[in-house]
Amino acid sequence: MLVLAFDTATPAVTAALHDGERVLAESTAVDARRHGELLVPTIERVLAEAGAALADVTAIVAGSGPGPYTGLRVGLVTAQALATSLSVPVYGVCTLDAVAYGTGLSEPFLVATDARRKEVFWGHYADARTRLSGPAVDKPQDLPADLPLAGAGARMYAEVVGASRLLDVPEFPFAGALAALAVEQLAGSGAQEVAEVVASGTHPVLSPPRPIYLRRPDAQEPSAPKKVSQ
Repeated sequence: MLVLAFDTATPAVTAALHDGERVLAESTAVDARRHGELLVPTIERVLAEAGAALADVTAIVAGSGPGPYTGLRVGLVTAQALATSLSVPVYGVCTLDAVAYGTGLSEPFLVATDARRKEVFWGHYADARTRLSGPAVDKPQDLPADLPLAGAGARMYAEVVGASRLLDVPEFPFAGALAALAVEQLAGSGAQEVAEVVASGTHPVLSPPRPIYLRRPDAQEPSAPKKVSQ
C-alpha cells in the first residue's frame, strides 16, 4: 500500500505519502491564494523525500471540503486526474474529519474552518474518529456553546466563541492525518468491498471524490440580457 493524500480546502496546501504503517513524508504550505501553483510541487516534494515514484502509488485520497470553491476544486480535479492516469482508486474524505483526526482527542469537541463571509464550516465530533453531525456552515456565534473547539476557523473568531474553548491542537487538515485516517479505513478490507461501500454512499469516512459544497460559488454565470423595448 502506498497512499498519496492531499487537501486544498483550507489555506493549507498539504500532501503526504503513507505506506500503510506510517507517514513516509509530508509537506505543507499555508497560502490561501496559490493552491493551483503549490499543489503539484508539494506532491513532487513528498514523493522525492520518500524515495518513491508517482507510479508506485496504489491509492489517492483528497480532502473533499467543505471549503472555498476554487481551492477545493484544485485538489479534487488533481486527484481524479492522477487516479485516472495511474489506474488506481481515488477517495474523498471530509476535510473536517482530517482536522478532527489530527487532534487525537477521545472526548466530544467541535471542528471549525474558515468559510469566509464571517462564517465557519463546522462539525460535531464524539472523538477524533467519529463525526456526530455536520458538515454545516454558520456564523461563529451560532455554534454550540458547550464544547471545546479545534480548527483555524475557531481561532479566527476567538473573541466571538471564547478563547478559553480553543484547543491546543493542529489547526489545519494536515495530509499526514488525512492519509492515516484513510489507511485505517482501507486496511483489513478488500479493495472491491471498500469500493462498493464507498460507491453506495454508506461508508462512514470515505466517499467518491466529489466536493462538499454548502453554498453556491461566488462566481456565477451572468443571466441573459433583458430585452430592450422599442
